[in-house]
Amino acid sequence: MGVDYIQLTPWDLALAAVLLLIPAAISIALRLGLEKNLAVASVRTVVQLAFLGLILEWVFSADRWFYVVPMLAVMLVFAARAGIQRSSRRFPGAYVAAFAALALATSVTTFGITEVVINVEQWYEPQYVIPLLGMLLGNGLTGISLGLDRMLSDMTTRRRAIEARLALGATLWRACLPWVRQGVRNGMIPIINSMMIVGLVSLPGMMTGQILAGVPPADAVAYQILIMFMIAAATALGVIILCLIAFRVIADPMERVRWDVITRHEA
Repeated sequence: MGVDYIQLTPWDLALAAVLLLIPAAISIALRLGLEKNLAVASVRTVVQLAFLGLILEWVFSADRWFYVVPMLAVMLVFAARAGIQRSSRRFPGAYVAAFAALALATSVTTFGITEVVINVEQWYEPQYVIPLLGMLLGNGLTGISLGLDRMLSDMTTRRRAIEARLALGATLWRACLPWVRQGVRNGMIPIINSMMIVGLVSLPGMMTGQILAGVPPADAVAYQILIMFMIAAATALGVIILCLIAFRVIADPMERVRWDVITRHEA
């Protein structure tokens, strides 16, 4: 049975764009200087999503793995780039490390769920794989950027404490472990906070979209619970993998920290 929903026309979206006058007016009144950024962001939102819609329709209709896989790879590249750019501290090979961490964490979670729980007919089923991976990447890139930034920033700030631990005979891993833990903890805080308030304060976008599209609320809720669990798992895996890679890169074979390879950038 088909799902009934109200289809939005370009005119409907044009009317909705009137809402942007509110933040624009606030920016002008308070002299925030955000009008130009808001306008650019609005145009980019329309163009990027419209282009994505066309691509998805083509990929969905083609239903071939050699179309799906390149699209997933492009999504991973942009997510890794965005995640590292948001961190104020980096290390050599950070972009590649972020790509590897996100690729491993999200692919294990996505394909594990689609194969075991959802039981898709084909492992590359674009209707499931692409949206699920996209949601995991959107949250995962925030987690890895927060985790990496906290870990490297705190280690740099507490350099003397780490050096003191090493001087007292601690291994490099033991000397740095508290800050590795703090990095992983910081990266996981957003998703944990989201899980605490979901259904009470916020209605997640995916569930809201399904309900607006006519999906029964109980089914929409079930899928949202599944998504929240997937995001938590993928974020945790991505953060810990990237933090461990970062530690290995900055670790000297002589049990010292290579402080010179930790660089600072504006997030």
